Amino acid sequence: MISLAGRDIAHSAGKFALTGLGLGLLIGVTLTMAGVYRGMVDDAHALLNNSNADLWVVQKDTQGPYAEASSIKDDAVRSVRGMPGVSRASNVTYFTMQVQSPAGTDVRAMVVGVEEGQPGEPGYLLAGRKTTRGHYEAVADIKTGFSLGDRIQIRRHAFTVVGITQRMVSSGGDPMVFVGIRDAQDAQFLKDNDAILNDRARNASNPAINRPGVPGLLEAVQASQSGSHNVNAILVQVVPGNDPEEVAAPIRRWKHLQVYTRAGMEEILVAKLIATSAKQIGMFLVILAIVSAAIVAFIIYTMTMGKLREIAVLKLIGTRNITIANMILQQALGLGLIGFLVGKIAATLWAPIFPKYVLLLNQDAVTGLLITMGICAIASTLAIRVALMVDPGEAIG
Repeated sequence: MISLAGRDIAHSAGKFALTGLGLGLLIGVTLTMAGVYRGMVDDAHALLNNSNADLWVVQKDTQGPYAEASSIKDDAVRSVRGMPGVSRASNVTYFTMQVQSPAGTDVRAMVVGVEEGQPGEPGYLLAGRKTTRGHYEAVADIKTGFSLGDRIQIRRHAFTVVGITQRMVSSGGDPMVFVGIRDAQDAQFLKDNDAILNDRARNASNPAINRPGVPGLLEAVQASQSGSHNVNAILVQVVPGNDPEEVAAPIRRWKHLQVYTRAGMEEILVAKLIATSAKQIGMFLVILAIVSAAIVAFIIYTMTMGKLREIAVLKLIGTRNITIANMILQQALGLGLIGFLVGKIAATLWAPIFPKYVLLLNQDAVTGLLITMGICAIASTLAIRVALMVDPGEAIG
């Protein structure tokens, strides 16, 4: 019967191949959708790994700095460094914006403000060096398309790209651009020149601030408004051997700040931040599975209906029903195997073209193969039922 199934497939090779190709493209899309989800999770893990931190200290009652806005004073890092169990601590800022390239085009990137030699800096470089001058130098991820020596515009300042790194991305897959913490504070929090002038004029016309009998009050208020001393988070490395949760507890209690461990931040990024996207991808996978099952059921049913007379002859000469059912099942499984091979090759070829990271795992491929075979087996039941109901008398009728 294996030979009979093969002969029947060879007889309808064109239809079988085209169906396998169409099914393969659907399976390729399915594997790609699973890869998109895996890529989102890997982006979240890459973000945490690149931070090189054990604790994230953020504004109280927030889930920042990645899932929510967080703003704390930059001098808080000094008190955090003095807490028991803290090895190193540094300020960091994150904000996503359109960075202008030398060609005049905009590149969406996450600008990260880091302190030199502290947690948050890129762990390795593909080319160039790290920022050393403190101002107007940047290290960019290779995905931005920037090259060494490029002049990029971030808000009102121009930065020179001095280093290129790789796989430094936000939780949304946007490539990162690293600059000095002071430059990042100015870019994120400092108002533009027109807004500063308007604020100064507003303060000068405010009698509560511009008091004739209190010299220097107006200047002090304006000076406090012209600078920025806020950051989004403090990255903390604990002393080796210390439990991060035990180190975090006194910071929460005495500094009135929210502190997240690696496990807590993973839960925010994976279980909460991309939860909706995961559900949407899951719905697409279910729809694609149903469509694939319908295609397999239709083609196997059509092929079976086209050879009812041959099936009747087989029954007439004494072929058992189980043998006929196996023949149809083998055809369905063969179709699924061809479709899976086409889909796996297609997904591998087009995954690098996607703008966001697509991670294709072998375990997902094995799971996809098993699901494909199961769908094909279930889809063949309709054709098997029709074949088993054929009357042997139709062979001579």
